[in-house]
Amino acid sequence: MSPPAGAAPGGRPRVLIIGGGFGGLFAAKFLRRADVDITLVERTNHHLFQPLLYQVATGILSPGAVAPPLREVLKKHANVTVELGEVTGFDLAARTVHVQHPLVSSDLPYDYLIFGIGVGSSYFGHPEFALHAPTMKTVDDALALRTRIFGAFEMAELAQDEAERRAWLTFAVVGGGPTGVEVAGQIAELAHRSLGRNFRHFDPRDTTVLLFEGGDEILPSFGDRLSGKATRELTRLGVDVRVKTRVTDVTHDEIIVTGSDGDERIPCHTKVWAAGVAASPLARSLADATGAQVDRAGRIEVLPDCTLPGHPEIYVVGDVMALDGLPGVAEVAMQTGIHAAASIKREVSGHGGPRPFKYRDLGSMAAVSRFRAIVDFKGIRVAGFIGWLMWAFIHLTFLTGFTNRFVAAVRWVLSFVGRSRTERALGWDRTRATFAAPEAWHHASSPDPPDPPDRG
Repeated sequence: MSPPAGAAPGGRPRVLIIGGGFGGLFAAKFLRRADVDITLVERTNHHLFQPLLYQVATGILSPGAVAPPLREVLKKHANVTVELGEVTGFDLAARTVHVQHPLVSSDLPYDYLIFGIGVGSSYFGHPEFALHAPTMKTVDDALALRTRIFGAFEMAELAQDEAERRAWLTFAVVGGGPTGVEVAGQIAELAHRSLGRNFRHFDPRDTTVLLFEGGDEILPSFGDRLSGKATRELTRLGVDVRVKTRVTDVTHDEIIVTGSDGDERIPCHTKVWAAGVAASPLARSLADATGAQVDRAGRIEVLPDCTLPGHPEIYVVGDVMALDGLPGVAEVAMQTGIHAAASIKREVSGHGGPRPFKYRDLGSMAAVSRFRAIVDFKGIRVAGFIGWLMWAFIHLTFLTGFTNRFVAAVRWVLSFVGRSRTERALGWDRTRATFAAPEAWHHASSPDPPDPPDRG
């Protein structure tokens, strides 16, 4: 088969991959020996293993353990070029993508486009909640949340009265999915197990961890039995699990919820948002340009082969793709990325073209606490220590690179067998900016943070 129209001089088709997540990375790796030239554009210089990001926020893992540099991962892939930049627009007629780099901009041509930028968080029509209830989608998010979590204990040590200390020692997690459950469980483990004898003016075991879920149960996709086991385990840890409870407002020093007993105002300085996802405006921009539809979360609805209507050269993969109700999990991203790459490889080699995507369900899992996890795999449902071993094995397998796997295993031994949380360092500028004024919380790395309020 001859190269696609507009192929680069010399006849090698150009594959442009937007996003270095699971979909984009696995596509690039699959095409390592294909007769194509690949450019991978990513806003950061790393691939992020998002399922373990909560362990960065709670002091178990370092950012490097879950965010290996893309250039290091792909250094042996001679046909791959990595560019640091943010896509800002598309010219589908010219088959180019406009990219804003840190200092310059460029128009990158393509013959095939793989779009896999992932999704962000949804605040369900209340974007103002983000100021006081941050989400956790990036390394920066996790580091900022780590400052809030460990900083809250520092603020409790400095509190002037018991009511203020109680507000600092109350942590609210919104969303009863895997991320919310894992965050709540680890904050409880941190307070009740890891921080003993660290403070002089309070006992960390007096910490309150609240988990709010608007539905009838947490982890509903796991079924009633596993959901019940997870609830009981969280309760054993000291987490107050509240289902059928909606968050109606979030402020600097409290969270307002509505449950079966009506409205409740809870003094609380540290909130974590783990409920809902939403695609970025860039996804809608691509959908509008191609005539594709988007779902309620803004994800692009694709054809069965993961391409867009009228544009067989454009593949949408991973969380930003809507197809047959597939969940936004790493396995879907990996498999769709490989599927897109395999389709391109067949076409450029003259052995066929796109085929319908078939998802192989590898199951779902969530770590509730140390040595306790729930797993749902092909109808086999496991909880407890056996589930945790399965969870640990799968997550170590999916981590990129031997070093990261080894480091993660060692840190898990230190944190779960022992009591150590090695990643607890707080920088002065970030901490001061985080707690000085609520409006500064989105600018925690500002070189000139505002002066803290007078505590006297």
